[in-house]
Amino acid sequence: MSALPDSIYWWVGAAVLLFWFVGANNRLMRLRSAALVAYTTMDAALVKQLDYVHSRSTRALAVSGVAKLDVNVESSLLSSVAQMSAMLAVTRLRPLEPSRIASLGTALHVMLNAWERMYPGEVLRFDAEGTLSMPAPLSGELAAPQASPFAWPEPSAAAEIARGHFNDAVHAYNRAIGQFPALIVAWAFRLRRASPLV
Repeated sequence: MSALPDSIYWWVGAAVLLFWFVGANNRLMRLRSAALVAYTTMDAALVKQLDYVHSRSTRALAVSGVAKLDVNVESSLLSSVAQMSAMLAVTRLRPLEPSRIASLGTALHVMLNAWERMYPGEVLRFDAEGTLSMPAPLSGELAAPQASPFAWPEPSAAAEIARGHFNDAVHAYNRAIGQFPALIVAWAFRLRRASPLV
């Protein structure tokens, strides 16, 4: 007597379950891959911001001389650029790990704040679509909750657009992991939730 069941219903049920499992896994991998691609684009935009900040601060030192500049502000800006470069290198190894993205966000905020202290008024805020960000409405009406735009040194919307795409991809991936059937697949393959860059 065979140990395998003879019923056709058992085989059909097993085939459906297998196809469902493979389909759910493919969907999660597609969403994870989209988040990784979005991170790569964001990484390139952040490197461009870093290059801009570094070249601008180096040029300011050469033109103005150290005596005319606030040495503390300049050194904090250069230190924040070095810290940001190091955090980008660390985050590239596992871009969807929440602790690494949180550290990258902290380093980015430190650099942007140092830039704003060094060059007040020379920062631009863009919406995720690339348009210049407007002040928040004064009335009680609020739009859908979105991450507040960063004040970027380089006058380009590329970094904010890339950050918006990355955050959207992360939210889509996290939603998929949180849904019931895909939750089992995520648990089986040890897929963890990612964090947006805020």
